[in-house]
Amino acid sequence: MGASSPPAGGSGYLQSLWYDAKGDWNRSHEIIQNIEDKTAAWIHAYLHRKEGDIGNADYWYRRAGKTRPNDTLKEEWEAIVKALL
Repeated sequence: MGASSPPAGGSGYLQSLWYDAKGDWNRSHEIIQNIEDKTAAWIHAYLHRKEGDIGNADYWYRRAGKTRPNDTLKEEWEAIVKALL
């Protein structure tokens, strides 16, 4: 669990979430902002929600075809990972 980089061969989605879990919001955001699809938009929304930028988060939730959840950030992170695996 102490790895300093994400597992090789992981998708950009999982790499982004890995960096987020390690506390590197900026690297996580940097990865996900370069992917343009609904899954990336969901992760992007989650990151901006975590950041506290709710207006921006809601924009990305709309792009993802989702509404902002009432779940905790941890629960949403887990939901995203489960959807990807």
